[in-house]
Amino acid sequence: MALAHSKLTAQGQISVPAKVRRKLGVGPGSVLEWDDDGEKVVVRRAGRYTSEDVHRSLFPKPPKPKTLAELKEGLRRHITRRRAGR
Repeated sequence: MALAHSKLTAQGQISVPAKVRRKLGVGPGSVLEWDDDGEKVVVRRAGRYTSEDVHRSLFPKPPKPKTLAELKEGLRRHITRRRAGR
């Protein structure tokens, strides 16, 4: 049984029925993905990138581990630079 029906316009556009929007969790500006699955075409919400995905693409190599003394020294230098402008 079909979840909902849509009608194709002359310009090739469709409206996504409210039931389908709620089920997919999409709204204005959402991107839908269309996949060919043999005899069917499957529509799904396009995957989103997590902050971890973005971080890995920007920084492919993990940072070198720091000691507690190195972290404290870095904080001290940062605070000293920030206060030097006052």
